[in-house]
Amino acid sequence: MSGTVIAQFVNDAIADGKVELRQNWTEDDLQKVFRAAYEQVFGRQGVYASQRFASAESLLRNGKTTVRQFVRTLAKSEFYRECFFHNNSQGRFIELNYKHLLGRAPYDQSEVAYHVDLYASKGLDADIDAYIDSPEYDAAFGDWVVPFHRGFQSQLGQKTVGFPRMFALYRGAASSDNSQYGRRNARLRTQISRNQTNWITPPSSPSGLSFGSRSAGTLGVSPAQGDSRMFVIEAIAGTVGSRVPVRRSVQVYNVPFERLSATYQEIHKTGGKIVRITPV
Repeated sequence: MSGTVIAQFVNDAIADGKVELRQNWTEDDLQKVFRAAYEQVFGRQGVYASQRFASAESLLRNGKTTVRQFVRTLAKSEFYRECFFHNNSQGRFIELNYKHLLGRAPYDQSEVAYHVDLYASKGLDADIDAYIDSPEYDAAFGDWVVPFHRGFQSQLGQKTVGFPRMFALYRGAASSDNSQYGRRNARLRTQISRNQTNWITPPSSPSGLSFGSRSAGTLGVSPAQGDSRMFVIEAIAGTVGSRVPVRRSVQVYNVPFERLSATYQEIHKTGGKIVRITPV
């Protein structure tokens, strides 16, 4: 029974796979690319996206850009931030970027830490570029293929742990990335920090029910203890809610990794501006 459910789930995900804009395309081909890109990058929220990106669609239609650049425009948009950045923890946002832009789950703590550091040092746009300009994206999708969920398929360079990790992120086409069990929290935090594989949880089951046996640490590798780093955030204080002109002072926050995302959001909500983020 369990094997049948898993097989059907994987087959459904693979069936929604590769969409490519080839030479001598028709308008129908182009519309398929648009739909696939909105669904991949925004998930269920993609149904609200087409009205927001008419200009980007025109550039692709007129041969002024590539599918890769179109995907970049979607991922750097304010709509993407509204859907996933502002409403999720830092760890969850990184998971979703891997899912939306590379079609897989993050494999280990080093991948998560890399994107935390990149965001802290260069900002969100540079972080998004790192996925789309990566050799992995180039090999998997190039300039003309829409990213798709490829974490269930065997492929060059894929780690075995990526298969069960993908089940924690992809819950079916009808599932919203912002309304699954776990809400705004990272789904893979515990397993990645301990270097463990995941249980495989059926799409319709609560998080406590799963297929398979209890996961164990990877052989030959000492389990990691999680990301315990501290960061210093320097920010110009905001003036939201103030009724009188005030001098905007620089404030300094000492923040653990787990509080990074929440602190970013608190600063932005008050109209503040982050000047520098430095790992301790």
